[in-house]
Amino acid sequence: MKKFFFKLLILLFFPVFLFAKPEFFQEGIDLYNKNKLEDAKFKFEQDIVYNPKSELSYLYLSKIYNKQDKKSLEEQNLKTVMLLNPKNEEATYYLAKLKLLNSDYKKSKELNTKLKLICNKFCKQSDKLKIEIENLSKK
Repeated sequence: MKKFFFKLLILLFFPVFLFAKPEFFQEGIDLYNKNKLEDAKFKFEQDIVYNPKSELSYLYLSKIYNKQDKKSLEEQNLKTVMLLNPKNEEATYYLAKLKLLNSDYKKSKELNTKLKLICNKFCKQSDKLKIEIENLSKK
């Protein structure tokens, strides 16, 4: 009897979990644009709870951590974006820049080479990054 009621409760509340809350992501974008980073971070995290494969929420989290100078969390979120979508140009570019800042020239060059193969929007940035990598790796 208890199992029946438990299953009934799950069925009654399950539809709430079936539908992801798209407003969390949009609210996060709005807050991010207003530079309310902590509130935006919370909204992106809420979006991830409902949609764990939300690469854009992870990307925005990385941008927030960049602004907060939390490099390890920024890198972690960029890597998650790339796991979810290996062809995400923006994540590839920002991770290459982050590796360059950390003096990991080899990894930065590798990521930039990958970016060059997949680029549509970030081709110019990739060219500039290549020059930066070459200049800094010579020092």
